[in-house]
Amino acid sequence: MSYSIPITWSRTEAVLSRSVQPEKLSNYDLVIRCQSGLRPDRAVFSELVRRFQSHLDRVLYNLAPDWQDRSDLAQEVWIRVYRNLKRLQEPAKFQGWMVRIATNLFYDELRKRKRHKSPISLDAPLSLEDGELGWEIPSDEPGPSETLGQQEFYEQLQSAIAHLPESFRTTIVLREIQGMAYEEIAEITGVSLGTVKSRISRARLRLQQQLQPYLTD
Repeated sequence: MSYSIPITWSRTEAVLSRSVQPEKLSNYDLVIRCQSGLRPDRAVFSELVRRFQSHLDRVLYNLAPDWQDRSDLAQEVWIRVYRNLKRLQEPAKFQGWMVRIATNLFYDELRKRKRHKSPISLDAPLSLEDGELGWEIPSDEPGPSETLGQQEFYEQLQSAIAHLPESFRTTIVLREIQGMAYEEIAEITGVSLGTVKSRISRARLRLQQQLQPYLTD
């Protein structure tokens, strides 16, 4: 069952909003603009992709650091976002909704990893219903404002998470990085609530042991 949220803006406000360039809109207004037509406006949707791509990349990296075809997953996430954006009832929660799509897609793909899929080019455009949209994956390099100590800790943390057993890694990412409730994680991963709590506890212990020198400093 699909449905869209009611738009409460006045006609004047809607007209004024449409006259504003996408890059000058707030995240909330971008989502509203994407929901207002029969399908998302390409320029507005492109800006939405630009703003949230780096966050999506981090989510997918933390879930699947050893996968070489994460770009495939990222494109599929955006295709699903494009097709289902009208179903989002609370535009302010767009990021969490997008992460949920990415997480569900990751688990769908995980269940069929035995089937080989040829990776696509990183430069391939995002194929949408009304054409193609070019996009670039932002660099994972830390920003210039980060200190050397912060950069080293971040790299060690990423490495420690990447080397966790897969079941531990996914649960700790969903809980500590994405902030999902234990019940949500149990539903997504298909295991009991007790198993989820056990995996998170054991994952935390392993990370603390590996990062102890940095935590002490």
